Amino acid sequence: MRTSGILPVVMTLCVAGLTPSSSVFAQGRQAAAGGVLLPAALQQAAAAGTQVRRLTADEAVRLAAENNLGIEIARFDPQIENLNVVQARRAWTPTLNSSLQQNSNTSPPNSFLSGAQGAALNSDQFSMTTEVQQQLPWFGGNYSAGFDGARSTSNNFFSNFNPQLRSSISFNYTQPLWRGFKIDSAREQLQLSEKNREIADVGLRQTLTGTSRNVRNAYWELAYQIAALRVAQQSLDLAEESLRNTKARVEIGTTPPIDIVEAEAEVATRRESVIVGQAQIDTAEDNLRLLVYNPSMPDFWTIKIEPIDMPPFEPIPVDVNAAIRNALDRRTDLLQARKSMEANDINIGFLKNQTLPDVSAQFNYGLSAIGGVQFLRSAGVGLTPGAVIGEEHRGLGSVLSDLLTNDFPAWTFSINFSQPIGKSPQQASLARVRLQQARDQAQLKNQELQVTTQVRQAARQVVTNQQRVQTTRASREFTQRRLEAEQRKFEAGTSTNFLVFQAQRDLSVSQNNELRAILDYIQSKIDLETVQEVPLR
Repeated sequence: MRTSGILPVVMTLCVAGLTPSSSVFAQGRQAAAGGVLLPAALQQAAAAGTQVRRLTADEAVRLAAENNLGIEIARFDPQIENLNVVQARRAWTPTLNSSLQQNSNTSPPNSFLSGAQGAALNSDQFSMTTEVQQQLPWFGGNYSAGFDGARSTSNNFFSNFNPQLRSSISFNYTQPLWRGFKIDSAREQLQLSEKNREIADVGLRQTLTGTSRNVRNAYWELAYQIAALRVAQQSLDLAEESLRNTKARVEIGTTPPIDIVEAEAEVATRRESVIVGQAQIDTAEDNLRLLVYNPSMPDFWTIKIEPIDMPPFEPIPVDVNAAIRNALDRRTDLLQARKSMEANDINIGFLKNQTLPDVSAQFNYGLSAIGGVQFLRSAGVGLTPGAVIGEEHRGLGSVLSDLLTNDFPAWTFSINFSQPIGKSPQQASLARVRLQQARDQAQLKNQELQVTTQVRQAARQVVTNQQRVQTTRASREFTQRRLEAEQRKFEAGTSTNFLVFQAQRDLSVSQNNELRAILDYIQSKIDLETVQEVPLR
């Protein structure tokens, strides 16, 4: 339920059951007829031109979601974890490697078989290599495919090609058959990154829910302080009215002058309560301001906040068992603990796989071709090649044609096995992680027990505060009637200022107690809703 400009205390007292003849209720009605009922600070702010922002509780929560620095900080965590997931996926990004190389070599001949023609053996070579490598996201396999080509010249007499063109294509694939087949380090890292992102999402929800609770509590605290100030101001007004009546009685001689001192002391005491109440409003306003507004606003510290929602007292039935079940399913700290255990399970699965023997299959396939200017020779004698009797030109097209027609293939298939003799480091790590898992399971059970206790306590507090509202309401009604009786007795001359002042103080205390009980009931309902979602801080 919402009201438009009527001080929350008026509505609270109305809900609490004050009769229309009550002076406080009458003041509220008169103020409502005139427009709004504001505490002195808000009236002064409006008169001075300071901006006054009227907020509902839901608007305050919405502003906090947009402006709260704690929420803004928490929003970075999922973004960071998203980047970690992207980084983990980069393990399967293909890599292109390429190089160009020019090589020249001049060496003295050290044998008649070196083939040098002249005083030096000269060779020049230009080569180019290109290769693509990729680790596959399926079953831990990886491949590489490459192409290379080279052109070389030499004055070596034994060379059959000068210049020589050489080209080859190669393909290699390696597949783990045991260790690394189900999971490897790259897939483990990806799964852990995704799990950490889920934990960050839960953490953000925890921050949002916790901040919403803090905002609502701060909002109702401000509404309570404004209402309490109105009660203090009402008490001061009663004391000032009693002082005026006392002075009038002293003037006509029906009351001794000493009663004026007592009345003035009472006025001073209640004026102090108003001053303290105004300071408490400022403190509550700052607490709400820090939660809902952006500190970069130019009027961050000067804007005044007026809560326009009524502190509602709406008794609700409390289903403790349903609240406990909901908390055990939805509590963010339990979800984070469970997801951390799931991350631990990923580590266990990886380490178990790492203790297996390393068995892998490897397949290599290659093609090669050669070309250039080929020397045609006559029959030689012994190891000596024959004389050059002609040339045959095989260009780059012929070399590539040889590759495409698969004229000169070569392939290799192998099975590789590796296993440490004795205990491996992975086995020790696996034992440690399993102990951590057992500890985390025991800790989760303890957390669930603590959550159940917290929910039961929060539900009990709702019931207690609901009963407090009913008893404080009755107390306020009794003190109201007592004050009215003391005032009638005082007017008839059968009571004293002291008893009237005591009745006024009792009414002020009972009104504050009722307001406090209503606020505590509202906050306990908020806590019961919140404790099913996040821990109470």
